[in-house]
Amino acid sequence: MSIKQEVFGTTPDGSTIDRYTLTNANGLSASIITYGGTLTSLHVPDRAGELSDVLLGFDTLAPYLDEHPYFGSLIGRYGNRIAGGRFVLNDATYTLARNDGPNHLHGGPGGFHRRIWTAQPGTSANAPSLELSYLSQDGEEGYPGQLAVTVVYTLTRLNELRIEYTATTDADTVINLTNHAYFNLAGAGEILGHELELAASHFLPIDATLIPLGELRPVQHTPMDFTTPTAIGLRIDADDEQIRHAHGYDHNWVLDKAAGSLGFAARLTDPGSGRVMEVHTTEPGIQFYAGNLLDGSLTGKASRRYVQHSGLCLETQHYPDSPNQPQFPSTVLRPGTTYRQTTIYRFSVD
Repeated sequence: MSIKQEVFGTTPDGSTIDRYTLTNANGLSASIITYGGTLTSLHVPDRAGELSDVLLGFDTLAPYLDEHPYFGSLIGRYGNRIAGGRFVLNDATYTLARNDGPNHLHGGPGGFHRRIWTAQPGTSANAPSLELSYLSQDGEEGYPGQLAVTVVYTLTRLNELRIEYTATTDADTVINLTNHAYFNLAGAGEILGHELELAASHFLPIDATLIPLGELRPVQHTPMDFTTPTAIGLRIDADDEQIRHAHGYDHNWVLDKAAGSLGFAARLTDPGSGRVMEVHTTEPGIQFYAGNLLDGSLTGKASRRYVQHSGLCLETQHYPDSPNQPQFPSTVLRPGTTYRQTTIYRFSVD
């Protein structure tokens, strides 16, 4: 196992961005840059033992500094959408950027994906790890409270990428952290032939702006049913209002596991390469996004154009718009308590 540090680039204001590459005893490797705490590559073997990078992203820093769909970024303070760019907490109304039509998305244009994180490499149980920390000031992107955040990436001997999040605040605030990696287990091409299983018998139906309606709807007899392994492309063009709203899949599924426990959430398989990724999380929901809006305008690694369905996201998180929907599990963090979230991406072959 090893940890390699190198300079990845320099920002326009002269800040140095480092890249850390973690390699476990089995040869798997994960690279993370300090800009946005971004996971830039993840090399995983297929059934023949050949390593391929299963993440969408860029070879250089410059495209990460420009607009992109959050490739591999750490997302905060609030992952996913907040309706109308506003929420009420303790009878005070907080106004946020509307950066996704009428709504607030992924912490705003200056969210955690745009921040430079402080890195500290280390080891945990003979596994390479990288601890990233960031102090978000009171009022940043409109959110109350000074928030101290730590994220630890660990590449275990069990071929797991483990991501552990903690945060504390000095004033009541809301928080919903996640990572926005785009996966393609084939290493290239599109993901419609991938088979997905979600441990979720309900999902959150959305309106035309992708805000949850507030109900937990059964997946049975709908295109949202992934309770058994199903090809992503099988029903992605179904004549269904929910599919039309999102131009495919971009919904939050309600996980069946016990609240707060670390449990099975998803299993993704690429039949061609044999690569399998299992997702385990402590979070109550998982956002499955099928790369519907990738349109070929971005050129990524090895000059590859990212067209529609070039990759997919499985973002573990609390439900979208929870600050405005009190029937959802609370995302309020108060002084004296610690926000904790653990997500594991476990790789194997079929």
